Amino acid sequence: MKASRFQSQDNIDTGRRQFLKLSAATGAGLTLGLNLTTRASAQAAASPALQFNAFVNISPDNTVNVYIKHLEMGQGVYTGLATCVAEELDAAWSQVKCEHAPVDTEKYANLFMGQQATGGSTAIANSFTQMRQAGATARAMLVAAAAQRWGVSASEISVSEGQVSHGSHQASFGELAVEAAAQHAPAPEAVSLKDPADFTLIGREDLVRKDEGKQNGTAVYTQDVQLPGMLTAVVAHSPRFGGRVKSFDASKALQRNGVEQVFEIENGVAVLAKDYWTATKGRELLEIEWDDSAAETRSSGTILSQYRELVDEPGIVAEREGDVASQLSQNDSVEAVFEFPYLAHAQMEPMNCVAKVDGQRAELWYGCQGATSDQMAIAQLLGGKIEDVKIHTVFAGGGFGRRANPFSDYVLEAVRVARGAQGKPVKLVWSREDDMQAGFYRPAFVHKLSAAVDDQGMPTAFQARLAGQSIMMGTNMESMSVVDGVDNASVEGLVHLPYQVPNRQVEVHNTQAGVPVQWWRSVGNTHTAFSKEVFIDSLARKAGQDPVEYRLSLLKHNPRETAVLKLAAEKAEWGSRELPEGWGRGVAVHTSFGSTVAEIVDVSVQGTEFKVERVVAAVDCGIAVNPNIIRAQIEGGIAYGLSAALADEVTLTDGNVDQTNFHNYRVLRMNDMPEVEVHILPSGNAPSGVGEPGTPPVAPAVANALAAATGQTLTRLPLRLT
Repeated sequence: MKASRFQSQDNIDTGRRQFLKLSAATGAGLTLGLNLTTRASAQAAASPALQFNAFVNISPDNTVNVYIKHLEMGQGVYTGLATCVAEELDAAWSQVKCEHAPVDTEKYANLFMGQQATGGSTAIANSFTQMRQAGATARAMLVAAAAQRWGVSASEISVSEGQVSHGSHQASFGELAVEAAAQHAPAPEAVSLKDPADFTLIGREDLVRKDEGKQNGTAVYTQDVQLPGMLTAVVAHSPRFGGRVKSFDASKALQRNGVEQVFEIENGVAVLAKDYWTATKGRELLEIEWDDSAAETRSSGTILSQYRELVDEPGIVAEREGDVASQLSQNDSVEAVFEFPYLAHAQMEPMNCVAKVDGQRAELWYGCQGATSDQMAIAQLLGGKIEDVKIHTVFAGGGFGRRANPFSDYVLEAVRVARGAQGKPVKLVWSREDDMQAGFYRPAFVHKLSAAVDDQGMPTAFQARLAGQSIMMGTNMESMSVVDGVDNASVEGLVHLPYQVPNRQVEVHNTQAGVPVQWWRSVGNTHTAFSKEVFIDSLARKAGQDPVEYRLSLLKHNPRETAVLKLAAEKAEWGSRELPEGWGRGVAVHTSFGSTVAEIVDVSVQGTEFKVERVVAAVDCGIAVNPNIIRAQIEGGIAYGLSAALADEVTLTDGNVDQTNFHNYRVLRMNDMPEVEVHILPSGNAPSGVGEPGTPPVAPAVANALAAATGQTLTRLPLRLT
């Protein structure tokens, strides 16, 4: 019997026909805004530029400006999307400049989401064809202008490195920009794209990143934004989630020189001052009595204990294939319970936002990850129109999902504070402590996995029961992510199991807790990959089989994971390279966001202490637009996942978050970072996600390496040997 409720979200290798359908459906079609216009600014009036389409602008000074619809927060999207444009435009890489696109959902929607947003490792995947089309369209228009100027056929003209040529004729893009803008013919609606064999930029290893302002200090982050008369704001939040201000005394704070205003907002007390130091000192002088009548007062240990009880009982069925119950009752079975704590995002740049409010109008400057939803939320709060909310997107120092908050939490907080600032612009700044203790978090989960095995130790049935908070329920994304009470973000990675097991069932309990949660780098895969891959290793050991060979036997119908696993095993010299005494080696393979990553980890163990020495990763992410950025993202994902594997967890005592800063939320230290090798599987498929898929396999690979070295199967994160 089949009763799967989900279509795989990993299927994002969109073909060109489907891509064009998606473009039209979201109102962000490739022909949208392909009118030839000059920029409406004083600079452009004096030196007109050619606005080829929503993504490409060429100035007479020969600069190719590319508008990037996704937030650049370190993942390299400036470089990746500019590469796609420059490839089809045949531009010189040195003439390409990037800037964040304005907030305009009609033009700049994420084609997989229908709104302007960055997330889900979709930036290159959803824009690959779109940006190439934009570059090819601009090229065709330049060629048409050159053909008209020289009186030759467009088919005889060549373009290379930003130069348009025909015989003895030659012109730069900038020299042709004004003539192209003056053409009366409409921009071509259909252009041919290059065969991948003809790529000159896509796939190159030596391209300089286009967010180079981070190296020379010219990059603008929220903290760099300075406006006339601007005040700095900090907010005192309740120590417990759900707590509210009962009363407060601001007299001492207002006596401090430089503190200008103190007032209550929906979720706390705001202090506005001439600078951050003064604002924080003023906040320390506040006397606040909190009302905890509706607050979460449980400890995290109590919450997890309740989850452990839940997974002993049937939950809502997310996927059912065959008859699991009869297999578990009739065959030898294996069972394991896994626990996962709350996790903070711990991005380098805490939450911050600059806002100016004038009645129902607002203007904001910040690293905007969820543009459409933020714009709508602000307009609703102010009772105005979406077009009355103007957002300027600047660079962000990491995100890992936190800046795309489904409730626009810190953004609305900035607007609320600015609304009370009597027309002055306000820079809201969260300290590291605010960021660590005020939410949001990766939800805590408990999994109970069971399998029936045959005489050869191969699984004939697989059952997973999960208990944890839903990320999507109660948000504006619930309708697209929750089906019959099952949040796909909770069970992804366990439904549509990649291993060939004839009988499968996945169940989930949606728990209630006052702890605010949202997506965390790799979302549900961050915990489902761990339980799945550690459990598979347990089955392999019970069967007396090599963990890689055991997986390969279960992946016969899955050529992609097979190829990636084999590549990782080959590069790590699995089975052929001996380890020093006291070392162990573990493996994990997982597919998420359309990409497959296999990781093999070597650990050294001394007593109850261990060190991750080496990680060999193999990835299939389709066409590698920027190989160096792919490697950097996989390495970063490994570091992020290792941090959670070795140290990170958020705990609560009587509803109070125990962790405050990096001294007791110990993100991975430099001396704990292992040697990492990343190998990219050659592919002709469309690009798929890279920012997140490197994270899920590393923790289970470490746990499996520790099991190989010590015989201990660790089922709780972070990992602790006994």
